[in-house]
Amino acid sequence: MRDSNRTTQHIALEEPLLFERSQPGRVGYSLPPTGVPEAPVEDLVPAHLRRDRVEGLPELSEFDVVRHFNRLAQWNYCIDRGIYPLGSCTMKYNPRLNEAIARWTAFTEAHPYLPDEFVQGCLAIQWHLERYLCEITGMDAATLQPAAGAHGELTGLLLIRAYLEDRGEKRTRILVPDSAHGTNPASAALGGFEVVHLKSDERGLLSPSTLRAAMSRDVAALMITNPNTLGLFEENILEIADVLHEWGAFLYMDGANMNALVGIARPGDMGVDVLHLNLHKTFSTPHGGGGPGSGPVCVKASLAPYLPVPRVAREGDRYRRVWESPKSIGRVKAFQGHFGVHVRALAYILSFGRDHLRDIAVHAVLNANYLMARLKPYYHLPYDRRVMHEVVFNDRRQNPSGVTTMDIAKRLIDYGLHPPTVYFPLIVPGALMIEPTETESIEELDRFVEAMIQIAREAAEQPEIVRSAPQKSAFRRFDEVEAARHPILRWSPQDFPPAWKGTKGTEALS
Repeated sequence: MRDSNRTTQHIALEEPLLFERSQPGRVGYSLPPTGVPEAPVEDLVPAHLRRDRVEGLPELSEFDVVRHFNRLAQWNYCIDRGIYPLGSCTMKYNPRLNEAIARWTAFTEAHPYLPDEFVQGCLAIQWHLERYLCEITGMDAATLQPAAGAHGELTGLLLIRAYLEDRGEKRTRILVPDSAHGTNPASAALGGFEVVHLKSDERGLLSPSTLRAAMSRDVAALMITNPNTLGLFEENILEIADVLHEWGAFLYMDGANMNALVGIARPGDMGVDVLHLNLHKTFSTPHGGGGPGSGPVCVKASLAPYLPVPRVAREGDRYRRVWESPKSIGRVKAFQGHFGVHVRALAYILSFGRDHLRDIAVHAVLNANYLMARLKPYYHLPYDRRVMHEVVFNDRRQNPSGVTTMDIAKRLIDYGLHPPTVYFPLIVPGALMIEPTETESIEELDRFVEAMIQIAREAAEQPEIVRSAPQKSAFRRFDEVEAARHPILRWSPQDFPPAWKGTKGTEALS
């Protein structure tokens, strides 16, 4: 609910919609005279394409529009303003150099239907990127087509299914540990498999004995996230791979947390048969707002014949798209995927080079463990072990004061910080997942730590301040249930008159 007594009634905090700022007759453009006689619109546009009237479109100057969007941008919290500890979304800093390269007109104006001889540079980028990704992951072949991580999961499972069907095997079950990413079961079900959940042990890991108990000739694969969503490395991965292979099943690895392994450990060396990467997370593409993404799938040689087409082949110093692949599962994405993300990823890999790619994982793990060590005296740590790139606390110590994880997250907003992921993974009640990433300095980490410590003190001494947070933002805490169940998605002058005072528009959010 908006509270007019708490904040300065500056226009920057009372930004109406463009519709509400409209002034009759105001325009944002001025065209020079055409120099040719004007013609009636009826002579130029067929009747069935014309409207008699257009109501409700805002009438504004260019300056009105520019200021409106600039003010909204200033409200937004982004990686350019401060730490973004948003769990597995890896909102890390992405070098501007990669952005500049991806926006070269040589790339942005290359039409995907151009013949191979006209896009040799683009094909070379994709061929080299596949080779580098295979080298980094220890795999034999890759496809860049999938649009994002979950799409890569589905693609990987379709490869496994095609392989099994090619050999006349009918395997119907996919095993998924409860510490895996939430998209894994959905992808398995979408791929036509039955999902079987495996419970983690008391250390937060998948036990080989649990896996053995679940194995049968119906099992097609295990989908494991490593490091898992608790931020823990699956220490039994080699034995797990052996168990699966003894039964003729595959080991699928969700590589969304590859940020913790780059340059240090290769999934292919752990016995992994197929994995997807999230280029937008680990290899540099701004991912705020949900895109753009890219989820390449890397496989061992046995699955390579089933990869989507077209694939890029190198013949001497020339490149071409190869469509001939009789066992391929076919296309999974228009053209060859999100090419702009491929460019950024290759630029990122080359700019670090072999000697410094390892630094990504080293610093990501170091930063997460630094936060764990500093916050452990103040927040409950369900799995008190050395972590990889992220650490999961919960609200057990704050619960006696009535303070929950959501309260802590909202209070961080008052300290000018973005909250971390909350209530995930599901196997930790009241989870507070913090992933600082490798790009945060010690000063920024300390700023986050001091805010978290202060909130822990407030929860013990003045819990109401935390429970009612945020106190200093333009809007108070939203009723998220009401906003989700009864969202107002359509604007109309009747519902939002020009004299709008924040009443109707915020009902669902208050």
